[in-house]
Amino acid sequence: MARMHSHDHHGHSHGHSHGHTQGHVHGHAQRARAHAVTPAFKWAALINTAYLIGEAIAGFAFGSVALLADAAHNLSDVAGLLVAWGAAVAARRQPTARYNFGFGRATILAALFNGATILLGAIAVMVEAALRLKNPTPIPALSVMGVALVGIAINAGSAFLFRDDREDLNADGAYLHMMADAAVSGGVVLAAALAGLTGWNWLDPLAALLVSLLVAIAAWRLLRAAVRLAMDGAPPHIDRRAVETHLRALPGVAEVRDLRVWALSTTATALSARLVMPQGHPGDAFLESAAHDLDQRFGVETAFLQIALA
Repeated sequence: MARMHSHDHHGHSHGHSHGHTQGHVHGHAQRARAHAVTPAFKWAALINTAYLIGEAIAGFAFGSVALLADAAHNLSDVAGLLVAWGAAVAARRQPTARYNFGFGRATILAALFNGATILLGAIAVMVEAALRLKNPTPIPALSVMGVALVGIAINAGSAFLFRDDREDLNADGAYLHMMADAAVSGGVVLAAALAGLTGWNWLDPLAALLVSLLVAIAAWRLLRAAVRLAMDGAPPHIDRRAVETHLRALPGVAEVRDLRVWALSTTATALSARLVMPQGHPGDAFLESAAHDLDQRFGVETAFLQIALA
């Protein structure tokens, strides 16, 4: 049940809805979603750890910079998956007196980390590939292709684990990681095949360079979205004007003031607003209905609504 607090402020009577029921109920829903995603992080991390070890050994053995670049990129991905896994577990924890909204923002921090590490990793690969272009070396094409084909299967399979959870920025980051790695492996296969047929050994570092550029672009987009949430920006799926229009259209509402929308995690959104209602406080049922509509229409799971006479 929503808790109501009435008080006078500058001569006006106000009612304040804390939205306790909504916050509590949807907090459980958020932790349930985190629980559902957690096994995907676990299995993706374990599978990719095993593969990157084998790929790194093969890269050194075959002298393929593309394989080594892919292994280095996979290393950053595994680290990101481990961080994201930990963040998903943290998001399931109950709020405390010190952390009133729980630990859902750990998922935003994980997305920041992932975006930054992927971007740095892609830049490092591009630098190494550019150096190798000046002095390309022969590679055993069939062996490199075999390792890369396994990589495509591993990474595509890992991405498949996150296919139903991409509304979570953290899970979407993991999905992008895995799909990017599958693309890298595909580039390695193509470059190795062409190098084997033509003897153009420079195709190996060129493939690493081009695919890493695409990875860097995807990482930049992820990082930008994570920074937006970390800075309390409105989540991308929220149309602030549409929310304001919806609130202003509620019965008895003359004006909407101090509307704020921000992220509690990569999946949970909070809102606060002051509703000017000259006819007086509408009662708990109105506030409960308003909070429910915000959740159903806009995905706002926790609403703090204040009623003012003027």
